[in-house]
Amino acid sequence: MKQYAIEYIRNVALAGHGGSGKTTLAEHLLYIAGHTDRIGTIEAGNTVSDYDPEEQRRKISLNATLLPIEWDGYKINLIDTPGFPDFIGELYSALQVVDAAILVAPAQAELEVGFENAWEICEARKIPRIIFVNKMERDGADYQGLLSTLRNAYGNRIVPLQIPIGTETQFRGVVDVLHQKAYVGKDRDIAPSPVPEELQAEVERAREMLMEAAAETDDALLEKYLDGNPLSEEELVHAFHEGVRTGHIVPVLCGSAALGEGLAPLLQAIVELAPSPAEAPPPIAKDLRKDEPIELKPDPNAPLAAFVFKTTADPFVGKLTYFRVYSGTFKGDSTVYNAQKEREERVGQLFYMRGKNQIATPEVRAGDIGVVAKLQETITGHTLCDKSRPVAIEPIQLPDPIYTIAIVAKTKADEDRLGPALARLHEEDPTFHYRRDPETGQTLLSGMGDLHLEVILEKLKRKFNTEVEVVELRIPYRETITRAVQRVEGKFKRQTGGRGQYGHCFINLEPLPRGAGIEFTESIVGGAIPKNYIPAIDRGIREAAEKGILAGFPVTDFKVNVVDGSYHEVDSSDQAFRIAGSLAFQEAAAKAGPVVLEPILEVEVIVPEAYTGDVMGDLNGRRGRILGMESLGAGKQLIRANVPMSEMTRYALELRALTRGRGRFRTRFSHYEEAPPNITQALVEKHKREKEAAAHH
Repeated sequence: MKQYAIEYIRNVALAGHGGSGKTTLAEHLLYIAGHTDRIGTIEAGNTVSDYDPEEQRRKISLNATLLPIEWDGYKINLIDTPGFPDFIGELYSALQVVDAAILVAPAQAELEVGFENAWEICEARKIPRIIFVNKMERDGADYQGLLSTLRNAYGNRIVPLQIPIGTETQFRGVVDVLHQKAYVGKDRDIAPSPVPEELQAEVERAREMLMEAAAETDDALLEKYLDGNPLSEEELVHAFHEGVRTGHIVPVLCGSAALGEGLAPLLQAIVELAPSPAEAPPPIAKDLRKDEPIELKPDPNAPLAAFVFKTTADPFVGKLTYFRVYSGTFKGDSTVYNAQKEREERVGQLFYMRGKNQIATPEVRAGDIGVVAKLQETITGHTLCDKSRPVAIEPIQLPDPIYTIAIVAKTKADEDRLGPALARLHEEDPTFHYRRDPETGQTLLSGMGDLHLEVILEKLKRKFNTEVEVVELRIPYRETITRAVQRVEGKFKRQTGGRGQYGHCFINLEPLPRGAGIEFTESIVGGAIPKNYIPAIDRGIREAAEKGILAGFPVTDFKVNVVDGSYHEVDSSDQAFRIAGSLAFQEAAAKAGPVVLEPILEVEVIVPEAYTGDVMGDLNGRRGRILGMESLGAGKQLIRANVPMSEMTRYALELRALTRGRGRFRTRFSHYEEAPPNITQALVEKHKREKEAAAHH
C-alpha cells in the first residue's frame, strides 16, 4: 500500500445500532474499491470485518475492525465498530482516533438506541458526522419519516444530500443533489448519469435548500446567495466540507448496503466532506518534561507521537498494537519511547491491517493508522513517542462496567492459567475488569452486560485454554450485635496425660456505630491474666468474629473489653487463651441480639422522562428508597436511590429491557444496614444447610 500525504487521508468510524448493516456496508465498500474479489455475507461468516470465530458464530460484530480503503487517490481508514451496547468500549476506542463518523440507521421512522448513543458520544467529543440511511430496499422503508425524526431530534443541522430513485422494493439508486447526478446500479456497476426527468423539480427544490444551508456556513457565500446568484458546485462542496468539519451540517445520504446501491456516492462524500487529519483538532497532550499542555502538529517531520487505541492478544500472532500517529513518522525496525512506562520499546515490522490481513509497510506517517506486533510493555491508552520529546496523549475515558459475575476455575491447571489470562483479556478490552473480592473470596468478572462476559468466558477457553464455571455471586453481608452484655465467661480447660491446657477470661461486649469496625480493650486488675496472654484473647475473638454468629458472615462494629479471668502457672498458653477468647465471644455475641447487615448501594439512574415512572416503580420493588429526582434537560431525568446490593446483581440487564436500552446507571457502595427478618431467616437457613452438607462430606 502506498504512502498518502496527510491531505489525502480520511479516518472514519462506522457506528450505529446492532444489525443496522455496518459490516455489510463495509464489505461492499471494500469490494467497490477493488480490495476483494467477492462480497462476503454475515450469514456465510466470510466478511473481511467479522473474522473472529466468535463473531462468525454469533453473526454480530464484537470488535472494532480496521479496514483501509483506497479510492480515487485517497485512503479511507474505515473502522467498523460493534453496535451492541455490551461492546460500546470498542466504539469509544475507535472514536478516539477518527476525525469523522458515519452513523448508520435503517430507513424507519424510529431512531434506534445504538444510533442515539453513538450520536451522543460524537456530540460530546465534537466529532463530525455523516448519516447513511440504509435498507432503503425494504418493504415499508420510510426515508421521509426518518428525516423528520432526525430533524426533530437534532434540528436544522440535518441536511439531506440525496433524493432516492424509487421507494421500498422499487428502490434503484440515488440522485446526488450536490453534483446533480443520478447513480443507478449496484456496487462497481454504478456510473453517474443525468437526473431523471420526473425528479428534476424535486432536485431543484432540494438544491435550493442545500444552497441555503451552505450559505449559512460562510459570510461571503451568504452575500452572494442573498444577491440572487446561484452558488457553484465547488462553492457548495467547500461550504459543506466546512459545515461538516465544524459540526454545523450533518449531511444525510441513503442507499442499500445489502444490494450495493448508492454506495459509490458515499465513498465520494467521505472524501469530499469529511475532514483530513490536517484539519482535525489536535488531541489533548502533555509535554512530560515541562509538565504543560502541548499541541501536536500533524507534520510527518516533527518528533513522533502515536496513540495506542487497541490491543489484541492472539496466541498465534502474539500481541498486536494498533496506533494512530498524531505527529512525526513511526518507522519500522526502530526504537520508540513509551511515555507512561518511561521505557523504550523495540519495534520490528509495521503493518497496515485490513481485517485480519497484514500489509507490511516501512513506516506510518502523521495522520495515518498502523499496527505493530510483539511490543512488551505497551497497552491501550499509552503514547509512543520520541525520547527527546516525551509526550502523553490523554487516554480514552471508558464507561465503568455495570454487570458482574463470579467464577471458579474447573481444575487446578485452569486456576494456574486464570490470573495471567484475565490480565491479557483486560489489556485487550479495558471495559472488562476482574478482581478478587476480599470479603467473599470470590473471583469477580465485570463488564458491560451478559453478552460481553459470555464472550470473555469463550475467549478464556479458546485463546487461553482456561475453563471456568459461573457460580452464584456472594453478597458481602456482615453481622453485628444490637445490645451490650456484661461479664460473659470463656473457659478452656483440658487435662490429659502430660501438660494440660488452661485459659479463662470474662468479657464485656457492646455495639459500636456502623463502620466503626472492631475495638479491643482490657481492664484487667491485679494481674488476673498476665499481659502476655492478652493478644491471644484478642486473636481468638477476631477469629470467632470472622466465622459469624447467625449465618456465617463476619461480625463487625463491636467493642470487647476483657475484664477478668484466671490462669495456671504451668498449663496456661497462648493457644489456651485464644480458645477461651473465642468461646467467650461466641457466647456473648449470641446473647447480644445478633443481626445480619446487608450492603446498600447508592444508585443513580439516568432515563428518558417517558420511563421515569416504570424505573421508580421497579426500584421500589427492589426494596429501594428513592432519595430524589432532578431534570437533566434534553428529556432526561436523574433518579437517586439507595438499594440493597442483593437486589441489583442483574439490574444492568433488567434496566436495559425496561427502557429499551435507553437507561444508564451507576452504583457505589453507600453503607450497611440491618437486613429485614425474611432476608435474615433465608440466610440463616442457607448457612445451616451448607454446614450440614459440609459435615456429611
